[in-house]
Amino acid sequence: MELRHLRYFVAVARHLSFTAAAASLGVAQPPLSQQIRDLEAEVGTALFERTTRRVTLTRAGADFLVQALDILEKSGEAIGRARAIGAGAAGIVNVGLTGSMLAGPLGRAIRDFSVTYPDVALRIHEMSPDRQIAMLRAGQTDISFLRSPPQDLDLASERAWCETVTLVLPKGYRLAGMAAIDLADLNRERFVFLRLSDSLFAKYLWECCIEAGFTPDITHQVVEAASLTSLVATGLGIAIIPEFVARLAHADVVYKPIGGKPIHADVYALWAREKAGPLIRNFLELVRSAGP
Repeated sequence: MELRHLRYFVAVARHLSFTAAAASLGVAQPPLSQQIRDLEAEVGTALFERTTRRVTLTRAGADFLVQALDILEKSGEAIGRARAIGAGAAGIVNVGLTGSMLAGPLGRAIRDFSVTYPDVALRIHEMSPDRQIAMLRAGQTDISFLRSPPQDLDLASERAWCETVTLVLPKGYRLAGMAAIDLADLNRERFVFLRLSDSLFAKYLWECCIEAGFTPDITHQVVEAASLTSLVATGLGIAIIPEFVARLAHADVVYKPIGGKPIHADVYALWAREKAGPLIRNFLELVRSAGP
């Protein structure tokens, strides 16, 4: 039995006329009559009562009509959803990130994506940078957003947006009155830092300090850049954070630009090369448009 048989049956059942049903389907009447006879033979019972004057449904035919309509409706839904998924307008996207990413363009992109593609379930997974890479490689997430991404032949990447960094100081700190502060002037300060063990961006900031002539004295390490601001507010040290994280204002800290050689905090989108389908492309397009 094919869907064609069910469509032919429904047309005859609605019109109760083989001539009218054939005209509505755009087929000749003899092939239509043969398709109905084939269907009845497969079902094993008559679905129509035929006389020289009229066509009516049998009791089995009336019940079969209800089931046939349900099957055709579900098959139409399945076809429509498959087409939507193929076009990137339906499905599931699992996004790996650290929470601080939401302070920048990514938060707007997620909002816009949910409005533009309401049939796509976009799921956010907050995790450390090294965990994000592991989840991508395992196929448990579809795309991640990282600063200082690893060079990995199995992962495709592109810069999602450009970002720099800023310095966070406790309010009233001795350097808080300066317009800008060179990194080299911080050689005697205590730092709170992103965790060096699982963040290439943290290692990059460490190397920037080394290049400026000192090894940072780190008192505490955290996974989230947003947590650094809270630690600075308690007086545990100063911090270098991405500029968009500084928009999450805190009453007990001040933000100062870092002078000298620029320090970059550009964010990159990463995904498995073999999963670069329409869902990922559509999401990336909105991330690009949301960027500064």
